[in-house]
Amino acid sequence: MKIILLSRFCHKKGSRPISPYKLMLTLVPVLALLMGGSLWAGYQLGMDASLPQAATDNTTEVVRNLLQAQRDELQEAKGRTQEHLDALALRLGQLQSHILRIDALGEHLAKIGKLDEGEFNFDEEPARGGIEALEAAQSVSVSELVADMEQLSLVITDREHKLDLMEGLMRNNLLNEELVPAGRPVEKGWISSRYGYRNDPFSGKKAFHHGVDVAGKKNSNVVAVASGIVTWTGTKSGYGNLIEVRHSDGYVTRYGHNGKILVAPGDLVTQGQPIALMGSTGRSTGPHVHFEIARNGKTINPSKYLSAKR
Repeated sequence: MKIILLSRFCHKKGSRPISPYKLMLTLVPVLALLMGGSLWAGYQLGMDASLPQAATDNTTEVVRNLLQAQRDELQEAKGRTQEHLDALALRLGQLQSHILRIDALGEHLAKIGKLDEGEFNFDEEPARGGIEALEAAQSVSVSELVADMEQLSLVITDREHKLDLMEGLMRNNLLNEELVPAGRPVEKGWISSRYGYRNDPFSGKKAFHHGVDVAGKKNSNVVAVASGIVTWTGTKSGYGNLIEVRHSDGYVTRYGHNGKILVAPGDLVTQGQPIALMGSTGRSTGPHVHFEIARNGKTINPSKYLSAKR
């Protein structure tokens, strides 16, 4: 084999013979160098290709952990929100129960005070209104709602206390009024003889009449003019069937000539309660009730009490 050598710096041409053995010795290192370079390049390319995959795996793990943390935080926030809602619902239920009690108390006071039921109707929501202003409208935050509920609770408690006091005062006033004689001792009837000196219906002589006579229909109701305790019932000379009731402030009322007595000593009677049926027992000329009022042991003119409303 011949190798032809050319030179850029000379214009000479030539050839030299080379044996196959020498050619092999020359080519083997060159081939080894080329193969080594190829292997190194392939290794580097493999390493470079594996780096993006590892980075992708790490990024996926980080995102997965972040999402899980967000899920846990969201679940915890949801639990806290539910606890707040449960607390608000419980508080709202308490306020509603107080409102129901106030409504019931208000209706009771309206009846006691004889107020206009149409004006104080607790079954209807109070009338409200106003001009719509969407521009200035804002949603209420949870903290503001809680503060408003607590403020409302204080107002409800205050009103409830005041209504309780008012009910007590009204009850006491009504009780005092019921304990004082007022009105006529019959449901229907007319005054047939007044208090003071009069001509006696049997003798015709002038005699002092310690009460008033209220005539009416036989067996009609005789009623108590005030609340009190029945202290005596029975037959008494001149009075026929008599009932005596003791009241507060030293008042005593007596009801005579009854046809039938409906109460017994020790009974508690209320103002307007029927206590007897009208009759004509004792010294009487016809169905009527002899009505007397005494205070501190002395009889008094019942005229002003008869005209009083109960």
